[in-house]
Order: sequence, then C-alpha cells, then structure tokens
Amino acid sequence: MKGTYILVIKLSQNCIIIIGALGPISFPKGLYFYVGSAMATTGALTLLNRVKRHLLNDSRKKLHWHIDYLLKSNYAQISKVFLIPSEEKYECIIAREILKKSDDYINNFGSSDCSCKSHLFYINRLSSFELSDIIGD
Repeated sequence: MKGTYILVIKLSQNCIIIIGALGPISFPKGLYFYVGSAMATTGALTLLNRVKRHLLNDSRKKLHWHIDYLLKSNYAQISKVFLIPSEEKYECIIAREILKKSDDYINNFGSSDCSCKSHLFYINRLSSFELSDIIGD
C-alpha cells in the first residue's frame, strides 16, 4: 500500500535534540505533527512498513531520516497515526496545509527532498486544530 501518513508526537518536556545534519534543535514540550510518505508497493518502503518502523522502539534501529532522531529521544512518543492510502503523493500538499494552521515548525525538518519549509509542525492549541479540515473525513 502506498500513501501519506501523519504522526502525532507528544514531547513530554523541553529538550535539545541533535537531528542528523540539521544539528542541535530546541524543541518545546507539546504536540507535533510529522508528515511523511511511502510510495512503494512492496518491501520496507510501503506505507504500513514505514509507519511500523517509526513505531519500533529499538535502540539498534539505524537513524536515517530526521524523524528517526526525534523519535529516538526518551521524551518523544507517537500518540496517534493517520494513514492516507493513495496512489498519489500528498505529503507536501498536506504539509503546506498543516503549516497554515500550526503554531510553529522546525525549519527544513523532513523536507530536504522538496521545497517545503518543514514536515514537522508544533501544535500548541490542539482543540482549535481540525485535522479533518486538512485530510477530510
């Protein structure tokens, strides 16, 4: 299965995390939305396998993507996953829509292969954030 996914990540305290080539980044405590995609039909790069990899809490997991460095932190926990199965890649479209409603973003996070400002967004007021406005019902 191909498609796009959104990880809702809860960061339990303020922290500084080294994010690969981006270097040390200061993260305020709170909720983050990360938008990613997996467009393979077989193997490790399918939508379900990519999300399973993110959910895997294994210290031996190779750190490859920016999100791997964040999720390795003891303060980060995935609280919810949204799957958007599709033949088309909607990652950047969804990221741009979340950016409009987010309180902040981590510059260049997860977006080194596109022109988006980021694929990781800080959401301070979850009650005022309607994900269905972005991805539909």
